[in-house]
Amino acid sequence: MRRMMEQEQRLDELIHDQITELSAEGNALAEQGRCLEARTKFVQALKLLPEPHLRWEAATWLWTAIGDMHFLLGDAEKTLQCFVNAVQCPGGLGNPFIHLRLGQACFDLGDLDKAADELTRAYMGAGLDIFMQDDPKYLSFLETRIEL
Repeated sequence: MRRMMEQEQRLDELIHDQITELSAEGNALAEQGRCLEARTKFVQALKLLPEPHLRWEAATWLWTAIGDMHFLLGDAEKTLQCFVNAVQCPGGLGNPFIHLRLGQACFDLGDLDKAADELTRAYMGAGLDIFMQDDPKYLSFLETRIEL
């Protein structure tokens, strides 16, 4: 029975390969700063996952990638939506990067208590380094809420 359940959780090899290829294309576009085009590739990959999407490990990193593109594009509402999905996927809860982006989106939307909670989770999971790539306002805010 357990072996059958494990097999059920594996993606079809063709779908896996297509998702991997689209993700690689999305990553390349993101590195070039072409966030809208990258997001399109990640969304195409996500649409290949069987329903329900949230049960697949691939959905975790696809929702994360899509949300990251929204963050880089400055759309806090869509960022929040994507990372709320990502945190519900396998391995999402407790992932410092997912909590970082959740916290940043909440901060940008004015939900400061939720922002403090999520940013604290990111800090507890990855330390100060996770904050170093982004606007220092998030770390400055966190310093007003917890002792670093």
